[in-house]
Amino acid sequence: MTNLPTLTAGLFLACFSCLLPASAVPTRPAGIAATPERPWLASAPVRLSPPERAVYLAAFEQHVARTYVQAHLTAAALPLTVYREALLGFYNLQQRGHIGANCHTLSIADFSQSSNRERLWVVDIDQGRLLYHTLVAHGKNSGEEYARTFSNVEGSEMSSLGFYVTGPTYQGKHGLSLRLRGVDAGYNTNALGRAVVVHGAAYVSQGFIGQHGRLGRSQGCPALPESEAPAIIRAIKGGSVLYVHGPAESGYRSELLALDAALLAFAQSQGLTNRLG
Repeated sequence: MTNLPTLTAGLFLACFSCLLPASAVPTRPAGIAATPERPWLASAPVRLSPPERAVYLAAFEQHVARTYVQAHLTAAALPLTVYREALLGFYNLQQRGHIGANCHTLSIADFSQSSNRERLWVVDIDQGRLLYHTLVAHGKNSGEEYARTFSNVEGSEMSSLGFYVTGPTYQGKHGLSLRLRGVDAGYNTNALGRAVVVHGAAYVSQGFIGQHGRLGRSQGCPALPESEAPAIIRAIKGGSVLYVHGPAESGYRSELLALDAALLAFAQSQGLTNRLG
């Protein structure tokens, strides 16, 4: 029997989905997935038939609500709408072949929240399990306590919004660090060139907040507490997804939030396409 929190979350998401504009519906026929061998397919949008969209959307919203409740993300102060947005991007990246079918790890940094709050979550979206929840810094030129401005420009020392795929680790001046590949066109594709990486830093701590009234800031990297960074880096390295969410006024509008492409990838991952056919 579906529990009340899951049902409530599911009903909210169902109503939220009805508000999506029709113009957000992409236009590539269903059943054709982008792969590393066929990357050109990623540029052609997906269009689901109305029956497909109805079935896949209902299942997707149920999955969002179920894993959100299972991972106790309300108590962890991750907004449901931000989590849903992150999942849309996750499945779009899967549809485009940027991540593998066995990837189930999604990291979310919500830079619309105060830097004094624990605003990074690492979630196993298959098991509905919160793996890590901690502080994360934004770039020094993005703002003080709150991140207000964002940039993809070399030397800006600002954070970049959008979706990243994690790369390999290396030993740098901050110890174990993790390279990030920005895959969100117009928002973060210069991440590698800017050396925007995940690393630990002494200025990411409750002690720093107590002394300065806000978290320390980076040169654009999503920096983590030194004590937690190595474990988190090892957990998310090598092809998982990081989503950096910003405030509404940032104007973030990514093609990686396309609904139909995400629904198709989700349906394929759940075996729904075979059942519908």
